[in-house]
Amino acid sequence: MAPVLPLVLPLQSRIRLAQGLWLLSWLLALAGVLTLLCSGHLLVQLQYLGTFLAPSCPFSSLPQVALAAGAVALGTGLGGAGASRASLDAARYPPWRGILGPLLVAGTAGGGGLLVFALGLALGLPVSLDKGLEEGLGTALVHYKDTEVPGHCHAKRIMDELQLRHHCCGRHGYKDWFGVQWVSNRYLDPSDQEVVNRIQSNVEGLYLTDGVPFSCCNPHSPRPCLQSQLSDPYAHPLFDPRQPNLNLWAQGCHQVLLDHLQSLASTLGSILAVTFLLQALVLLGLRYLQTALEGLGGVIDAEGEAQGYLFPGGLKDMLKTAWLQGGVAHRAAPEKTPPEEVPPKEDLPEA
Repeated sequence: MAPVLPLVLPLQSRIRLAQGLWLLSWLLALAGVLTLLCSGHLLVQLQYLGTFLAPSCPFSSLPQVALAAGAVALGTGLGGAGASRASLDAARYPPWRGILGPLLVAGTAGGGGLLVFALGLALGLPVSLDKGLEEGLGTALVHYKDTEVPGHCHAKRIMDELQLRHHCCGRHGYKDWFGVQWVSNRYLDPSDQEVVNRIQSNVEGLYLTDGVPFSCCNPHSPRPCLQSQLSDPYAHPLFDPRQPNLNLWAQGCHQVLLDHLQSLASTLGSILAVTFLLQALVLLGLRYLQTALEGLGGVIDAEGEAQGYLFPGGLKDMLKTAWLQGGVAHRAAPEKTPPEEVPPKEDLPEA
């Protein structure tokens, strides 16, 4: 059977291959470190911003898979650097002969699979991020008032920090606060007729106002922040409700978070693509170097040409051989039949 993609490697080519692999392996290790740092940063961001994602949103799986892929890439790069450097010395290479095989299998199956999976998540999951933020931010607005409800005690603080830190207001704009009750019942006077009228005017019995929390205020505004009666053009002199950006954050938190997380995912996806390319080059080079040195008994400076290859036989021949071996192994052995008895020859009378 002819080997798959054979490559003739004379002495100088083997040496240059080993030296180039040493450099590529360190670049792969560096890419693995960058993958770990970028995915770790995204994971830290999601520990805070994950509150505003729907529980069913799978976006949080991206940094976890990328962390595993980065760790395998780092290990493959360090292993490849050690093996390629040891291959230049006949005395140091023998211990690596038994390590290169498992390293190639782990790097191809584990590292390659994880990198492809993580790269697919980086390209595909931002589509589901839009829906996850839509649902998560809507839930955050609803629970803003539940400062004394177990499980939602910190909802107000987290939402205020989000709006102050990212300069946003509401889900898609400041008017989103008009449709939810964001004032806790604890601070409403049940004897106040205005409060009673507002609650009774709503089908769901909510206290709705045309106001926003203080965290929506823009500190760069030249006038004090206006938080209530924002839809009444006569409530505040010299205030135009059609231009709220002079007083409140104009952009909704949905678009701000979507742009922020998609930017992090895009950066991580670019690093994963570079890491995948480097890992493929390192694994291919290590395989050619391994097979070439095995043909020379593990000595890189042996005289003559060596042949490197990916597989010892063609894919078709390998599958055919495996099929035939499997068929022979599962084929029932024929039953042994006793030999037929030969009738004795009759003695003929002599003439």
